[in-house]
Amino acid sequence: MLSNIQAKLLIVDDLPENLLALEALIKREDRTVYKALSADEALSLLLQHEFAMAILDVQMPGMNGFELAELMRGTEKTKNIPIIFVSAAGRELNYAFKGYESGAVDFLHKPLDIHAVKSKVNVFVDLYRQSKAMKQQVEALEQSRREQEALLQQLQRTQGELEQAVRMRDDFMSIVAHEVRTPLNGLILETQLRKMHLARDNAAAFTLDKMHAMVDRDERQIKSLIRLIEDMLDVSRIRTGKLSIRPTRFNLAQLVGNVLQNFAQQIEAAETEVSFTAAEPVEGNWDEFRIEQVVSNLLTNALRYGGKSPIQVRVYREGSEARVEVQDQGIGISEENQKRIFQQFERVSAKTVVAGLGLGLFISEQIVAAHGGSIVVESKINEGALFRVCLPLQENGETNATSE
Repeated sequence: MLSNIQAKLLIVDDLPENLLALEALIKREDRTVYKALSADEALSLLLQHEFAMAILDVQMPGMNGFELAELMRGTEKTKNIPIIFVSAAGRELNYAFKGYESGAVDFLHKPLDIHAVKSKVNVFVDLYRQSKAMKQQVEALEQSRREQEALLQQLQRTQGELEQAVRMRDDFMSIVAHEVRTPLNGLILETQLRKMHLARDNAAAFTLDKMHAMVDRDERQIKSLIRLIEDMLDVSRIRTGKLSIRPTRFNLAQLVGNVLQNFAQQIEAAETEVSFTAAEPVEGNWDEFRIEQVVSNLLTNALRYGGKSPIQVRVYREGSEARVEVQDQGIGISEENQKRIFQQFERVSAKTVVAGLGLGLFISEQIVAAHGGSIVVESKINEGALFRVCLPLQENGETNATSE
């Protein structure tokens, strides 16, 4: 409401009794009157406050009212303040004309007409309040517009994120269906083949050697299914902050060596060779199962995209870190793809390789980050890729924090 806007009024006169009389005439509860005995004092007040109007006495020693008005009109802060001049001089001196030239909006002669003074002050105060209220409304509308614009942008971002989430979900379901079908098809074919042998009473198909081979094939397919399920469960654990990290002290070089032994069949199937370098034991406090998972993911990635070229695996110390490097000589990764391969469901496309779920690098980075470490990639197109895992080393007896 307009009545809530407090108005400040400035009156300037070199005679204190005139100031007191004028103040009594125009003062009200919703107004604050500031008094100045000189132009210099008035200028100081003008710089400190925002005034609804100013009433200036024309005849003052030093700087007179006209000169003060000219200074006010030349200053950005005060140029729009309405000015009423007051003069005790006779009308024949034509001060009124000079007052308007100096920027006055009205001119009063002493002795003052009480009704005229109150009416004029009321008009200017009401105009000030209306202008102030309109300015506040404009500012409020502008603030509302900015808020609505920000909300619209947020809604657009949310819509984009939802659309991306739907696309990711659809892509993920398609990938899962494809990846799960591969080991399942193997198991189904094996089962159908055995049923056929049994229906023909073909005992020769179930010799001890052939049974061993069957079990090995079944185990590989089942492990593939288990790994797919574990990857999906790990994504869920990461999203809910329940990825379990249980540190124990172990030799990282020995763990990597064991992983390579377990990958012997996959390495042979990939028609490649893997060299392993570990000059010394590298012991630290990490989650053995999770770090094995990281190394397995990196090795799987190298076998998948390595193009049958040799792969180098290295474990070493660097300052206060333990490091594992897996380097292939395959298709490489572009700089653009390097920024996204650690995201969920992202994979480097290649016509000659079988794609996975696109979760391995994402899960690996989350596991390494939970240990307080980092994982980086260095690569160029057609020049292979080097993945480096950096894990903090602790002294004997120290353990990493458990995240569950």
